[in-house]
Amino acid sequence: MERYKKEQRVIIVNTHYKCGKSYAETVRKVRGIFGRRNALYQSTVQRMNKKFEETGSIIDSKLPVRHRPGRSVYIAAVRGSVAESPGTSIRHRSQQLDIPRSTMQRILTKDLHLLAYKIQLTQELKPTGHMQRREFVNWVLENQKVDGNFSKKIIFSYEAHFQLDGCVNTQNCKIWGAGNHRVIHEKPLHAQRATVWWGFWAGGMTGPYFFENKSGNAVTLNGVRYRNMLMEVLWAQLDGMEMEDMWFQQDGATCDTARETIELLREKFTGRVISHNCDQNWPPRSCDLTPCDFLLWGFVKSRVYANKPQTIPELKAEIRRVIGEKEPQLCGNLIENFVKRERVCQQSRGGYLSDIVCVCVCVCVLYTEIKISALFE
Repeated sequence: MERYKKEQRVIIVNTHYKCGKSYAETVRKVRGIFGRRNALYQSTVQRMNKKFEETGSIIDSKLPVRHRPGRSVYIAAVRGSVAESPGTSIRHRSQQLDIPRSTMQRILTKDLHLLAYKIQLTQELKPTGHMQRREFVNWVLENQKVDGNFSKKIIFSYEAHFQLDGCVNTQNCKIWGAGNHRVIHEKPLHAQRATVWWGFWAGGMTGPYFFENKSGNAVTLNGVRYRNMLMEVLWAQLDGMEMEDMWFQQDGATCDTARETIELLREKFTGRVISHNCDQNWPPRSCDLTPCDFLLWGFVKSRVYANKPQTIPELKAEIRRVIGEKEPQLCGNLIENFVKRERVCQQSRGGYLSDIVCVCVCVCVLYTEIKISALFE
């Protein structure tokens, strides 16, 4: 009924009575007056006539306006709720406080200027983990005081798996459209991959070395294959380097800490092996302390998959290219950042680096994050 003005409604009601209250005749008469584009239906005439007979008016009554209080009256309650339970979702919080979800969203973002952070999962530290981490970082920082270039004399080693099909994260992979695209990503049960080792120190990178059989297929890393890699690749690349004060670091993997492997490393790095139960113990579950884990792995992976390799040879070529095309200052910046992380770990008494790697972040937690881009400045 809102499509007709007041004057038009008067004409409709008058015509209806002149036609002896015939709805069909009224529609035909009014069509000649208003034209076909302003077509009138019998149901419209019926509702309009009924309203006129019951109320004596042809004007629609205005709907009551719902009074909505401004967001400001809710801000204090939302701020208190967030301080008490920062991990509650917007939906549950709006139900608890009886506030519309859209209003809750605006208060959190526009009024309280909060951001929603995701929880980052890390390995659980055992009771002795804090002590072992604290002992290691104290040892590094003490040597750094004696020799300002000590951290630049550590060769960090790392093994990683590169899946051919990359990694599809269903949480972050969104496809926008008017309808459901029904996209299914097929992933083989045993995906093709390349197992790679490389070394890293302030002067550059060594490797990469691919653990594979004669057919070029990836093989399981064990002690024998690891020692063959050390003699074939690392020893050859270290020839010509001054090894008197160079240290070698590796994690506590079984293949790395086998008795034969440790003996081989000690022949090359006499008294300068950082590993499990070696000259200097490497603390377990401490991937946040080595440059290879906390940045270099993600940096290399992002560039390797940028060109979307389709075969294992293409994947290996991309890995070689990325490791070979390292930025001039990347290695030096990573070592400087390594020393900073050791200091933060010391301040946290061997705990995780909460000021750099946020272990459990929620909507109201503000924290300092070292940006990847800052490492290349």
